[in-house]
Amino acid sequence: MSSSSAAIREELCKYARKTVAGKLVVGPGGNISARHEGKMYLSPSGFALDEIEPAQWVEVDIATGAITDIGLRPSSEVLMHLYAYRANPAIGAIVHTHPPYCIAFTLVERELPVMFPDQAALVGRTTYVDYVLPTTDKLADAVVAKVGEASTILLGNHGLVTTGRNLREAYYRTEVVEESAKIYLIASAIRPPKILTQEEYEEIASLESEAYRIQLLQKMK
Repeated sequence: MSSSSAAIREELCKYARKTVAGKLVVGPGGNISARHEGKMYLSPSGFALDEIEPAQWVEVDIATGAITDIGLRPSSEVLMHLYAYRANPAIGAIVHTHPPYCIAFTLVERELPVMFPDQAALVGRTTYVDYVLPTTDKLADAVVAKVGEASTILLGNHGLVTTGRNLREAYYRTEVVEESAKIYLIASAIRPPKILTQEEYEEIASLESEAYRIQLLQKMK
C-alpha cells in the first residue's frame, strides 16, 4: 500500500462504515470508490462495506484498467466505476448503494421530483436507468450514458448511483436522495405531493450548497 494512497483509503473506510450504519446497503451489497492520482480505489468483492480494511481497497489504473494484485478481486461493478471515471474527469468519487426507499420508488415511479431545499441545493435533478442485469458491461454503459447529465442516478429495481467531487459529496447525495424517495412515497400515500416549481428550484439551485447553509445559519443567530 503506497503512502500516497493512505489518506484516501482511510476516507473510503469512513464512508463505507457510514453507508452500512445508515442502512443504505445490507450484507455484501453496494460498492464505493474514489479517484486518486490516476487510480481508482474500489471496494473488494465479497465484503460487507464496513468490514474492509484500508489495505484491502483494490487499486485500479483508470487509463488501462490494470488491477494491482493484492489477492482480492475488485467489486463485480468494477466496469461501472471505471467507465464513469473515464467519461467524466470531474468525478472524484462514486457511491453505489441499495437504499430501500430508492428501490421502492423505482418499482412505482421513474422521475423523482424536487420537493425541498436541501434536495435542490445538494442534489438537483435525479435521473433514471431502466433495470439492467447488474455486474454487466450493459449496466456500466447505461450508467455512463447518464453521468454527464446528473450526479444521482436511480437504477430501476436495483438501487442508486451517486457521484461527487469527493467522497463526502457523493455520500451525502446518497443520503438526500434516499430521504427524498422516502418523503415522496409517504406523501403520495395521502395525495399527489406538492413539488417545487421550476422557479423555486432554480432559485435554490443557483446558490452553492454551502452558501445556502451559511444563509440558514445566519438566520438562526
